Amino acid sequence: MTNHSAFATYPSLRDRVVIVTGGAAGIGEAIVEAGVRQNARVAFIDFQDSAAKQLMERLGASGAGRPFYYHCDLTDISALQKTVQEILNTFQTVDVLVNNAGNDARHSIAEVTPAYWDQCVAINLKHQFFMAQAVIPVMRKSRRGSIINMSSIAWAIPSTNAAVYVTAKAAIVGMSRTLAHEVGVDNIRVNCIMPGAILTERQQRLWFTEAYKSEILASQALKRMILPEEVARLVLFLAADDSSAITSQSYVIDGGWV
Repeated sequence: MTNHSAFATYPSLRDRVVIVTGGAAGIGEAIVEAGVRQNARVAFIDFQDSAAKQLMERLGASGAGRPFYYHCDLTDISALQKTVQEILNTFQTVDVLVNNAGNDARHSIAEVTPAYWDQCVAINLKHQFFMAQAVIPVMRKSRRGSIINMSSIAWAIPSTNAAVYVTAKAAIVGMSRTLAHEVGVDNIRVNCIMPGAILTERQQRLWFTEAYKSEILASQALKRMILPEEVARLVLFLAADDSSAITSQSYVIDGGWV
């Protein structure tokens, strides 16, 4: 059980409106919980209704408060835009966007079709741009904002058997840098986080064999697995005013793998 009181509190996040994509499970779930515990008003977007319900019930029962859930398939850009508008109708503003949603399904070079390429890019890259596009106008009006895009160390290792995913995650770094320089004049910050092998339930279920865990720990400087809540704490820092002079940067959190 995590002792939340042992970690930093960010007064600037109180009552700030935070959107988290892919917030029902994994790293996204940890980010949603971390935001709620900072007394932010957290809206999360996902299509996993059962997981979202469980998260809201768990946080409500813990006394942390309840986030707001919006069902949406982020690969449907029209639906994405409508969902952001719903959030704006409710909260009137957005202070922080965390583009977290993604899918690291393995694939060989030979099996990639044009349709699979488009699907993988849609899941891992395209929606990040259009989420940012949707919230930037209201952030400009507020003269503040923090956009945090989730990349991965996958492109920096580099990983294999995930060529399209790796391509998308590398593109997120470039996209973050160019957006940062375009919107910085409006006091909007754009940064990127590159997680390594994070011990989520999904990763354990699909990929984390004992052999792969051994490979991870052999590659890392820290000889332990990295937890979702450790990524979430980095997100909080980049979301808060404590990082007000930081933009156009990529932060690696991987236990020293890269």
